[in-house]
Amino acid sequence: MDKSRSFYFGFAILLISSVAMAQEPGVIKPQLLLSEVIQGMPKGEKQEVRVLTASFKPGDKTMLHTHRFPVAVYVLEGAFTLEMEGREPVTVKAGQAIVMPSQVKMKGYNRSSTDPLRLVLFNVSDTGTPYLDPVH
Repeated sequence: MDKSRSFYFGFAILLISSVAMAQEPGVIKPQLLLSEVIQGMPKGEKQEVRVLTASFKPGDKTMLHTHRFPVAVYVLEGAFTLEMEGREPVTVKAGQAIVMPSQVKMKGYNRSSTDPLRLVLFNVSDTGTPYLDPVH
């Protein structure tokens, strides 16, 4: 019985100390914005990582295009509307993220007539692959 109590007491101390360490002032803890299982990632021995920014004035849009590999989008400011072939339009607001799938025709918009839109875009591709392919 004493060994059992000692174990539980030790476990309680360990649990309390780990919670206290996690809440230590000045120690950051990343927040998960988006987690999505995706297909179409590159499979080569080497990949190229790209982090891009895009700024849209009110009413700006992208050309109709596809991506060869998925692209993660994080909205810094404004609201980003994404229209993808065969899907309902999606609007993502500041502080939110979305994954644009590969091989899907799409067009992105800043539907606001007054507010700018700023995005951070992240993708992993085979080296030398164009970021997007225009659709004519």
